[in-house]
Amino acid sequence: MDCSRRGFIKGAAATLAAVGLTPEAFAVRWFGGKPRAIAPDQKLNVACVGCGGMGHGDVNGVSGENVVALCDVDFGRMQGAINSHPQAKLYKDYRKMLADMGDQIDAVTVSTPDHMHFPVAMLAMQMGKHVYVQKPCAHTVAEARLMGQAARKYGVSTQMGNQGHANDGVRRTYAWIRGGAIGNVREVHTYSDRPIWDQKKPWPEPAPVPANLDWDLWCGTGPLRPYPKGGMHFRWRGWWDYGCGALGDMACHIMDPAFWALDLRDPMWVEAESDAPDMDTTPLWSKVTYFFAANSWRPPVKMIWYDGKIPVPRPTELEEGRNIIGGNGSVFYGSSGGLMTDCYGGSSRIFPEKRMKKVGRPRKEMTPPSVKGGHYQEWIRSCKGDVPAGSNFTDHAGPLTEMVLLGNLAIRANRRIYWDAAKLECIGDPEATALARTAYRVF
Repeated sequence: MDCSRRGFIKGAAATLAAVGLTPEAFAVRWFGGKPRAIAPDQKLNVACVGCGGMGHGDVNGVSGENVVALCDVDFGRMQGAINSHPQAKLYKDYRKMLADMGDQIDAVTVSTPDHMHFPVAMLAMQMGKHVYVQKPCAHTVAEARLMGQAARKYGVSTQMGNQGHANDGVRRTYAWIRGGAIGNVREVHTYSDRPIWDQKKPWPEPAPVPANLDWDLWCGTGPLRPYPKGGMHFRWRGWWDYGCGALGDMACHIMDPAFWALDLRDPMWVEAESDAPDMDTTPLWSKVTYFFAANSWRPPVKMIWYDGKIPVPRPTELEEGRNIIGGNGSVFYGSSGGLMTDCYGGSSRIFPEKRMKKVGRPRKEMTPPSVKGGHYQEWIRSCKGDVPAGSNFTDHAGPLTEMVLLGNLAIRANRRIYWDAAKLECIGDPEATALARTAYRVF
C-alpha cells in the first residue's frame, strides 16, 4: 500500500485524463482497500472533508468517535472544528489526506459543495473507507448511480445526510400511506421556499483570493472560474457547475417521505417549467412534474415539485381556517382523504379532520422500527457491523438522488424527458442524456 500511495495523486489524475474525465472514470479501481473490522465498543477513526457551516455540524455528529483528520480548502472556515479537535491532522487537499493517512482512517464525512461530493466519496470508497455524504449525495444522475454500485462493490457502509429519514415522524407518514389510511395515493405535491441565495446573475467581477483559501482546490473537478467578489459561500448553489439549485438543497429531505412510502423510483417521464432556463445558473422558480407507472401494489403516481414563487394549491378538503404547513413540506392526495407533512415527513396530519379521527394511530405492523440516536449514530453503528444505514447509497440515497436530479435535468432540457433508468438515457434525446453526467477538470 505504501508504494501505491507515493504515486497515488499523480496516478489518479493520469487515469482520469486517459479515459476522458467522465464519472465512469472515477469508478475505475485505482487500488482497493478493505474496511477494517471494528467492534461495537471500539471507536472509528474518522476524517472530515468540509468542516465549515453544515460541515461543522457533521464533524460534531461524529465527535464521539476519533476525529483523526480535518480537511477544508479554507482553514478559516474550519477554525471551530480545529478548536474542537486539536489533535486532528489538518489538510486542504483530500487526496493528500487519504494518501498520507491511508489505514489510519476508517471513515470519511463529505460536506463540500455538491460538485465535489462524488469525487471525494468515490475515492474514499475505493480505499475501503465508510462514507457519510451531505445531500444530495451526487451532482448528477450518473454519479448517484455509480456511488450506489461502488458502495456495494467495496463493501463499505454509507449514509446520505437527509437526517429526517432516521426520525419517527417519517415512519408514521410511511405507515399511514402504506397502511391505506388515505386510500390509493395518485398525486403528491412537494414544495420549498428555496431559492434563498443570489442567482440568475452574471458571474461576479473577479476579486483577490483570500489568503487562507485554495481557490483551485475549491473549484476542484469543476471549471476554474475567477474568484468572485463577495466569495462563493452559499451562493454556489445557484450555479450548475457547482450546485444543484433548490431541488438539490431541499428535495432529498422533502421528497423522501413520498419516495419511501410510495416506492417512487425511476419515473417514466419528467417535465419542468421555470423562469427562462439557463445553462449556467439555476432558476429563480420551477415547477417539476414526475410521472411514475403503477407497480404491484399502487396505482400510477404523479409528483409535483414547487419552488420559488410558485404557489402550492390549497387542498379543497382542508377545512376553513387550516393551512398546509408553510415553507417546506408535502401534501399527499388519496382516494379517501389527504395527508400533509413538514420538510422531514413529520408533523403529519390527515385531512379532513374527521378522517384523521377515524383513522387514528398508524398501524404498528406497518411502522418501520425507530432509529436509536439519530442518523449519525445509525451510520456509525453500520460501520461497526450493524445493519446498513437507512439512507445508504445502494438501497435508498442513490435512487432518491437520481430521482431528485432528474428534475434538474428536465429544467435544463426545458422539455419533457422520457427516462430509461436501466440505460441512464433520455429516450430519443441525446442532448438531454448528456445532462445526466458531467465532464471533470483534472486539478
